[in-house]
Amino acid sequence: MYKLVVCDMDGTLLNSNGLVSERNKRALKELQAKKIHVAIATGRIYTSAKVYAKHLDIVTPIIACNGAIIKNLHDDNIMYESHIETEDCFKVFDLCKENNLYFHFYTENTFYTESFEYSSLKYLEWNRTMNEEEQIEIRIIEDPYEIISHFDERVYKIQINSDDLDLLEKIRKTLEKIETLEISKSWYNNVEIMRKGVSKGTAVMHLAKLLGVKQEEVVCFGDNENDISMLIYAGLGVAMGNAEELVKSKADYVTTANDDCGVAMAIEKYILNY
Repeated sequence: MYKLVVCDMDGTLLNSNGLVSERNKRALKELQAKKIHVAIATGRIYTSAKVYAKHLDIVTPIIACNGAIIKNLHDDNIMYESHIETEDCFKVFDLCKENNLYFHFYTENTFYTESFEYSSLKYLEWNRTMNEEEQIEIRIIEDPYEIISHFDERVYKIQINSDDLDLLEKIRKTLEKIETLEISKSWYNNVEIMRKGVSKGTAVMHLAKLLGVKQEEVVCFGDNENDISMLIYAGLGVAMGNAEELVKSKADYVTTANDDCGVAMAIEKYILNY
């Protein structure tokens, strides 16, 4: 019997319009009614994921920043965290500066960037549609080195974006040589950087242990490269119909696409049995 279900957000639980379907909401609520734990795992900052979790009307742990931090939605307490060391942040910043690349980084609740581009533009638009308590704190900074050197927050994820995909691949290969960093991606034009060993898979493992759930009792849903680790870890790894082929090849089962309520479909078939 499965006791923990973990869902990625973008491209998985959310449809192409960034919404959670009523069928998906209903399936997750039915799981909790049956005392099955539900969690969200995302590359997003915690504040953003928290908004969606509240709209689901369920109590759920949130794995944010690709597994670098797990927080309890009920009280916002940190259940687990693993941050990037300052020295490693500087190495990434150096590489970005040398190649004139956009980057941003997340702390527990704040989004830091030097300019409004890529994800920062999306979050700016997000803030315009949300009430004050649901808005993401975005800080435009002039000197990331100065900020990192003097604040007491912890950096959980750095993200680089570029439409020059050849350069992005070159940067990724350079970053992969840094032994203290973990590298992934969640979209074709980004590279995501975390502390070595950080992934959604390791976070799901930590969460399962905290909840007293065995590995074979875990179900995970995902669609992109940063989901592969948790699909492999899970007793049942489910790839979305819209997932990349590499992701599908690592899954135990491929459900329908995110726009076709693929999460609910698999939950109904494998857990709720109807």
